[in-house]
Amino acid sequence: MNQNGADYEYIPATSVNSGAGTEVLPDIYCHTIQIVNICFVQDPETKSVVLIDAGMPKSADKIIAVTEERFGKNSRPKAIILTHGHFDHVGGLVDLVKHWNVPVYAHKLELPFLTGKKSYPEPDPSVEGGLVAKASSMFPNEPIDIGSSIVELPADGSVPEMPGCKWIHTPGHSPGHVSLYRESDRMLIAGDAFITVKQDSLYKVMVQEREIHGPPRYFTTDWEAAKKSVQTLEALKPAIAITGHGEPMYEEELSEGLKKLVKTFDQTAVPDFGRYVDGEQK
Repeated sequence: MNQNGADYEYIPATSVNSGAGTEVLPDIYCHTIQIVNICFVQDPETKSVVLIDAGMPKSADKIIAVTEERFGKNSRPKAIILTHGHFDHVGGLVDLVKHWNVPVYAHKLELPFLTGKKSYPEPDPSVEGGLVAKASSMFPNEPIDIGSSIVELPADGSVPEMPGCKWIHTPGHSPGHVSLYRESDRMLIAGDAFITVKQDSLYKVMVQEREIHGPPRYFTTDWEAAKKSVQTLEALKPAIAITGHGEPMYEEELSEGLKKLVKTFDQTAVPDFGRYVDGEQK
């Protein structure tokens, strides 16, 4: 119980934004852990905090330090919400749960990957893409096990401890992937449903060149579902998007980028070849 997958070791991948944070809105702070973003949402009235996603393997100490630096010594979130359970979004989770003893919420289809029952399909280093895609065979796909700390997201679409937000099922990159949306200011936390950097390119990951892309190719196993998820999110007309990889994006740049991604998804997001492209292996 409460063990990481056996292959959850530190992965030496980084970007220019690693260790940097951005106050996206007065109540939303985005921080980059190596190549992936975590997000803090603070309730303006109660001052309680929710953490979205849990970073890379071996990052718990860094996440705890960032939390205390921003919100005060010994502060902790009321809950952790997961967009999905891939290694770079739950890398610090086992240790964070031990340290903070807080509930973790995820979609019911992600629960087998968070309770030690099922591994994700293996990443596909053969997929069309750059050096990160080719190196993806070193990325862990084993489940973690946080036991009774994991709780299924409410069926009514509400997000615990995040009033005014709803979760939207956006599968494709993983079966139970969710995005979080707040209608009052059209703020979207998209996880890896789409991202704002070309994640399979080592150069673009390192320099964080900003452009909207489909989900990371080496871990996406259902491209038809991924396409529908992007269409669903574009239809919301978000004004602000925070993604799992890359920098936050706003207003016209976001709107134009999402429109283009929807229009060209089959040509630009779906790889020309790879293990999961034609759905042979799921």
